[in-house]
Order: sequence, then structure tokens, then C-alpha cells
Amino acid sequence: MDTKIDTIRFVDLLEEADLEKSQFNGQVAYLTRDLLLAVGENPEREGLQRTPERVARMYEELLAGYRTDPVALVNGAIFESDYKNIVLVRDIEFYSLCEHHMLPFTGKAHVAYIPDGKIIGLSKIPRLVEMYARRLQVQERMTQQIAEALEEILRPRGVAVMVEGAHMCAMMRGVKQAEANMVTSAMLGAFESDPKLREEYLSHLQRGKNGIL
Repeated sequence: MDTKIDTIRFVDLLEEADLEKSQFNGQVAYLTRDLLLAVGENPEREGLQRTPERVARMYEELLAGYRTDPVALVNGAIFESDYKNIVLVRDIEFYSLCEHHMLPFTGKAHVAYIPDGKIIGLSKIPRLVEMYARRLQVQERMTQQIAEALEEILRPRGVAVMVEGAHMCAMMRGVKQAEANMVTSAMLGAFESDPKLREEYLSHLQRGKNGIL
């Protein structure tokens, strides 16, 4: 590889990313100002003068999952291993935006897999959850995407994902159910075909809720 050419290309990519970010932020800020006008506010009053720019930066962060490369996210953190039992990363906090009302839904994801000769670095599973959470989402699809991505990356014997979410669109508006949580799950491979493995996975989650490791 020609290091000089590679460095130049890397600089080009950074410049392209900065331009894309600038265009994104400019468009969102412009539309936010129109929204303030539409609801009867004055975007020139002191408290709102910088609100369009703040909203643009917020959406840049909350929707960063669209611009995340799964390959770069994993960054080679896959290792040979003869471990054959369930690997579970529990209580992964996430924050997402419902695609129907663009209101937040938040909660925890519990991700497990059964290795087939390879394991993945611990931090990569929460990052995978975050990648799909930081998009306009529905919880059902997000759950399936996390499971399918881990299966594609690692090729394990099985993958299990459970997501528990509280949705502001149901808490602030509509039915106004502040205590209602949504639970979704995706079972692939051995977790789908073997009831005993599913039971073991669920028992690990239940023990965690009772404060027992």
C-alpha cells in the first residue's frame, strides 16, 4: 500500500464527512426555525436564537447510527476461542427515536450468543446496540437488526436478543400510559431451535433482575 496515497485519501474522507455534517446541520437548523415559526414562536427571541443550531447538533448525535460502519465498529475485535457456552451482555442502556412521532424511547437490551470457535470483544456488543438505536426506529425492527448483525459478524451457533423499552409516544400523548413497557425478542440459530437454551437464557435474565449473578 502507498502510504502517501492512503493518507491523502484519508484526508479527503475527513473533508467529505465535515462537508456532509455541515450540510446536515444547516438543513436541520433551517427547518427547525420554520417549525418554531409554525407553532407561533419567535425564533429571534433570546431563548430561541441558538435553538435551531442546538437541535441540529442534537439530531446529528441521536441519528449517528446511519453513519456508523459496522466493520469499523468491530475493528477486528474477533478472537479465536473454544468456549462453547452462553455469552450474555445484560442491561445495555439505549436511547432511540420512534420513527412514527420522533419521540424518544429508552430502555435496556440483553444480548447473548453461543460461540462457534470465535468470540467478540465485550465493548462491541453495546456499540452494536447503540448503532441501531441511534436511528429512527421501531423497537421490533431494532431488536431483529441487532440479532442479525451479530449473527453476520460472528457466525455463532445462536443469538438471542431481548429489548425492554419505555416509549414517550405512549407516555406523553395518546393513551398516556406512563408505566407501560414494551418487550421484544429475537432468537436465531440454536436459541430458536433448542427450548433448553432459550430457558437458560431467560433464567440468566431473571436471576439478574433478582440481583443474583
